[in-house]
Amino acid sequence: MPLLQDRNEKRSEKMDRDRDRGRGSENREMFDAVCADCGKPCQVPFKPTEGRPVYCRDCFAKHRKF
Repeated sequence: MPLLQDRNEKRSEKMDRDRDRGRGSENREMFDAVCADCGKPCQVPFKPTEGRPVYCRDCFAKHRKF
């Protein structure tokens, strides 16, 4: 089982590095946007690009491909 333990330790280390780099949800910069479907204002964790639709959380769930 050492291989599985090594893999879990590496995953834990990566999560720690990501958190330290500010990739945790609590430190994420949010950008204001307007949902392309329902027109409600929302915030997204990326800078919206002109010409590409942005969806609020509810509408995004409807458009998500499984």
